[in-house]
Amino acid sequence: MTAPTVLGPGDGHLAILGGTSARFMIDGADAGKRFALVEHPMQPRALAAPMHRHHREDEYSFVLEGSIGALLGDSVVIGNPGDLIFKPREQWHTFWNAGDAPARILEIISPAGFENYFRELGAELLNGAPDPQRLAALCASYELDMDLSSVPGLIQRFGVRFPGGPPQPAR
Repeated sequence: MTAPTVLGPGDGHLAILGGTSARFMIDGADAGKRFALVEHPMQPRALAAPMHRHHREDEYSFVLEGSIGALLGDSVVIGNPGDLIFKPREQWHTFWNAGDAPARILEIISPAGFENYFRELGAELLNGAPDPQRLAALCASYELDMDLSSVPGLIQRFGVRFPGGPPQPAR
């Protein structure tokens, strides 16, 4: 049996991922691999990721602060504090801070495991832009399809920025 714990607002490991970060709150290993909980603080107008699709997990984004835009397939939604955005597996999607102030979401990942992608990506980004072949291998290991070519269109369409620039595709 796991002892009760309290995670304070400054507790938990933080991985810097460009215009967004990942603060690890509940690891899948601590929840029987049923789910993981990650907080994503986001800079103003930051695009979180290129269009991508998960094959293994669903994501539920609960907006804590700010305004979050999400492109889910062909649908655009805006979530405000108290709203929940569901991003089902097998659906192409992305999300961004749709406002001019910082935003934060709680991301429930089910089943757990994908939280480790953020750990690995954060470690990779410590050395600058990730090597395209290592990024492709990382995505493959998490059964994640990523469309890097989507970034310029997303920037133009939604008036966002991708801090550090998008990773380049493997050649």
